[in-house]
Amino acid sequence: MSETAPREGEVSRETASAQDDGVSRETSDDAGEVSRETEFDTPIAREAARAVHVMNVRQEQWPRPETTRVFTVANQKGGVGKTTSTVNIAAALALHGLRVLVIDLDPQGNASTALGIDHKVGTESVYDVLLGGRPIAEIARPVEFVDTLWCLPATLDLAGADIELTSQVAREYRLQRALVEYLRGQGDDAPDYVLIDCPPSLGLLTLNALVAGREMLIPIQCEFYALEGLSQLLNTVELVKSHLNPGLTVTTVLLTMYDSRTRLADEVADEVRNHFGDLVVESVIPRNVRVSEAPGYGQTVMTYDAGSRGAIGYLQAAYEIAQRGARNSEESG
Repeated sequence: MSETAPREGEVSRETASAQDDGVSRETSDDAGEVSRETEFDTPIAREAARAVHVMNVRQEQWPRPETTRVFTVANQKGGVGKTTSTVNIAAALALHGLRVLVIDLDPQGNASTALGIDHKVGTESVYDVLLGGRPIAEIARPVEFVDTLWCLPATLDLAGADIELTSQVAREYRLQRALVEYLRGQGDDAPDYVLIDCPPSLGLLTLNALVAGREMLIPIQCEFYALEGLSQLLNTVELVKSHLNPGLTVTTVLLTMYDSRTRLADEVADEVRNHFGDLVVESVIPRNVRVSEAPGYGQTVMTYDAGSRGAIGYLQAAYEIAQRGARNSEESG
């Protein structure tokens, strides 16, 4: 019996299959092209790319300074981002291959918290260095998320240190002497950067930090009261330079908590740049909820949400600080 021809409107199975195969191949090819085109053009993909950059997955190495750079991070005004800036800049530097020591000199111990270091009362801490004569090398603790970052923690024992130091001989030089001994003892493994986080005051703890430091980093909040008290801090720095530490220099000013939606933030930023000139880091740190959340999880924003605006801001600021150090080393050489 002869095969019945397909009626009008019908398509043979072979033709349909061929058409389907052709369409599926074309569709899959087109889809591949579309997916390739849009692969890095989505918010999630962009944030992932930023996170890869911040976490330094490609193992980029930032330039090392010729000698250890010791930064005192100070501003007697509270809530300007001293501790947040200290731990996040330290983390960014360490994630890019530099050896970093954070010294937490604030009795609240917030820097220790952000780096995931235990600092309950009774824990060996910077208090034992200042008043017990203990070596820094015995008490500094490694930070878990990167093996080139250490922290010398602070505990509430430090709250009475200002009073206890009053009767001590060479009270202003306690931290400086311990730090010099530590750096000498580390030899070639000495940190590239030491960041000292100060309490929001100009007492003996902050004075010890100013005497121990070689450079000073001043965080300034982009808000109305930002510059209040700054003249007092700068006067204190000049007194320290005159009588205790002639090598101390204000080298870095960092604008924090910048809110691009307000005209006030721009006005404060412009005023600070006009006053301090090239000392101001080009990158500003935006007001970002991720930066505030991170310490609650014992992390810096660099690891808590590496793709956030706050992490990017601190990464760029840390990179600029590292580049400045490299340029200064070349010029002095």
